[in-house]
Amino acid sequence: MDICTEPYRKPASWHTAELQADKGWLYTLTAPDIAELDAALNEVKRRGIGVPAIAARDFPLTGMATTLRRIREELERGRGVVLVRGLPMERYSKQDAGTIFWGLGSYLGRAVAQNAFGDVLGHVRDIGKDWKSDMNARGYQTTSHLPFHNDSCDVVGLLCLRTAKSGGMSSIVSSVALHNEMMRRRPDLAKLLYQPFHVDRRGEQADGETPYYLTPIFNYYKSRLFIRYNRPYIESAQRFADVPRLTAAQIEALDLFDELCHDASLCFDMELQPGDMQFVNNYVVLHSRTRYEDFADPDKKRHLLRLWLFTPGLNDIPDSLKMRYRDMDAWQQNPRAPIYNVDEMMSITSH
Repeated sequence: MDICTEPYRKPASWHTAELQADKGWLYTLTAPDIAELDAALNEVKRRGIGVPAIAARDFPLTGMATTLRRIREELERGRGVVLVRGLPMERYSKQDAGTIFWGLGSYLGRAVAQNAFGDVLGHVRDIGKDWKSDMNARGYQTTSHLPFHNDSCDVVGLLCLRTAKSGGMSSIVSSVALHNEMMRRRPDLAKLLYQPFHVDRRGEQADGETPYYLTPIFNYYKSRLFIRYNRPYIESAQRFADVPRLTAAQIEALDLFDELCHDASLCFDMELQPGDMQFVNNYVVLHSRTRYEDFADPDKKRHLLRLWLFTPGLNDIPDSLKMRYRDMDAWQQNPRAPIYNVDEMMSITSH
């Protein structure tokens, strides 16, 4: 097991002040960009191609090609966060906006299924779940605060369709900067996070797999840091009798990590507006969401679409991270087209 004991000095080890001072992570769509997205949307609609069948070759964005390469480079080798702003949502149905999001995402990486239903374009929307009592529920199906975590893919993308009545702020933090700060303050606790932790699969294990998997939080692989963190799933894995109990030292390490997630010098908040597309590299950035109050009108409720992407520059990863991806390989066998009808969505979605 390799351990990075020296500060990991890379663009991904940013602090709040750096993102505030340098807006290189923010890209605003231009009028020619929007015209090209509209033309590509019209082309796939004319040909009758929908998600998930649309590939980059079906969604021509030649004018945006250089910009999209830079965005992917920023995600893979840079700060690990990009916000694309300015998609005029008032011009699109939710389905058309989802098609544009998918088409643009196809230039960044390969979209994969996000749950056992095979959903490749997921919905982040409250459907009345309680993810603390229902072990098959997910936090994104609630209005609850979501603790800092990352998702089971290289890059996660979010497209904001509707905002909440209040709350629902998006927060991000560099997990690389957290690693460096932990190693500076308490190297003994930081080193504990290089050891494997049991993580709950929450009922989504593939055939033959255990209901939990093992992964370290910190991984140092080929001189590169990869960080995977989801404390609620670490804690809910304790419900299984064959999972070892967390030690006092491990809990202290997790507590310090959580404390640093909320340090004002490390945590960066942004308010996603309709048409904003946020992309983050899950290996170097954690994301969170504040609790929110929603509208009563179903069409006005907070609603985001989500992409899970695997990108070309992140194909060499530690073996410990691949264990979870075996589940997704199974889900990917039957990819499901996105559902936009709210009644249908609520009646059949349980993950």
